[in-house]
Amino acid sequence: MFGCGGVFLLLILGVGISVAIMPYPWHASCSLKWRVAEPCEQFKIKMINQIRDWEGDALCPGTSSTCPALPCGQRCLYDFVSVNGNEIKATHTTPVARYIDDLTFKLTSSGGACIVDANSNSRLWYAVLDKGTNYCNLRNLVDGAGYTETSLTEETNDGICTQYTSRDCSRF
Repeated sequence: MFGCGGVFLLLILGVGISVAIMPYPWHASCSLKWRVAEPCEQFKIKMINQIRDWEGDALCPGTSSTCPALPCGQRCLYDFVSVNGNEIKATHTTPVARYIDDLTFKLTSSGGACIVDANSNSRLWYAVLDKGTNYCNLRNLVDGAGYTETSLTEETNDGICTQYTSRDCSRF
């Protein structure tokens, strides 16, 4: 019924429609790049300390006096996994459903500053949308470590960071 050209045209049309319908990665994840106005070694120490400060569930919503109920953020249940040179690995577990996301921070020195390629990726093979959770996994840590828009710049978008434009890190 369709020749090679017709099949190719249908394939291109299908990809175009799917991108228009689903402007996010096909798996719940977030990739972003930060430029931090300090050496990578300082950034690495602060991030590892922040991950360790938020280990366990004592700060989770519903378990502490500062956050007695949802929605209240997910600044808990981080777990430091490893550091290898300029790469930090950690995980974050969501407080309610206990889904696990893998976090990676790759640091590159650049003229006294640090360029950070950060990634958060859901372990659930079927996870597609995440309400910005994977973005917040990363952003909450950098905010908790004391970085603000004045000390870092950030690059990401919906195409590489699931639901980035509709995130709410006060909740996730």
